Amino acid sequence: MFTPQGPTFRELAVQALSSVEHGYDLLAPKFDHTPFRTPDSVLRAVARALRRIGPFESGLDLCCGTGAGMDVLRTVCRERVTGVDISAGMLAVARERAVRPGGPPAAWVRGDARALPFGPAFDLVVSFGAFGHFLPRELPGLFAQVHSVLRPGGRFVFPIAAPARPGSRGYWALLGFDTAMRVRNAVWRPPFVMYYRAFRLGDVRRELARAGFTVEHYALPEFGRRDDGSPRCRMVVATRPGHPG
Repeated sequence: MFTPQGPTFRELAVQALSSVEHGYDLLAPKFDHTPFRTPDSVLRAVARALRRIGPFESGLDLCCGTGAGMDVLRTVCRERVTGVDISAGMLAVARERAVRPGGPPAAWVRGDARALPFGPAFDLVVSFGAFGHFLPRELPGLFAQVHSVLRPGGRFVFPIAAPARPGSRGYWALLGFDTAMRVRNAVWRPPFVMYYRAFRLGDVRRELARAGFTVEHYALPEFGRRDDGSPRCRMVVATRPGHPG
């Protein structure tokens, strides 16, 4: 499905009827050939924006998957970079593809983003495309975990796209997907949490502030603006207050 190298419909069905962890273990070998992987255009835009506010010493890719975001960290961090993910299968693929020379050393850690196995060791935390796996009620705990692993002055950065216009093709596609997932989780166990419409900028800003961050966001100009002038995609920068060092 999607490309000749991507998963078949049957493989996706098996994944969708599994837990999040096991489902991504199954999908991992073909994940980079699906639309679920963050597009390179988004990764490049965030990397360019980070270079304007960096450099950074140590970075963490939260829910790193097969490691696409780690390539961003390697361009803006000087000391070390770490990827953390709950799926052993995704981490195995990430390790295999992390063969590019140069850049800081990389480490790969299996762990749950809701209970990170680190102290305040990072200057930068990024995440790409993972927040749909967390229910809205889990965001306070998730953001508190990120706050706890950042050094004073450290930043938590991620892109967020503008919501689809009500009535548009994208709106109905996302609504249909979320509805199908809710029906699936109502009748099948274990649950597979993936809701594309649950991560909204206003809610995110509020929960980040409650977790102790100061929050800014910047338009990513590469993606242009909508008819009303609002950005199609923003980069959120949440800073843990304090002075580095």
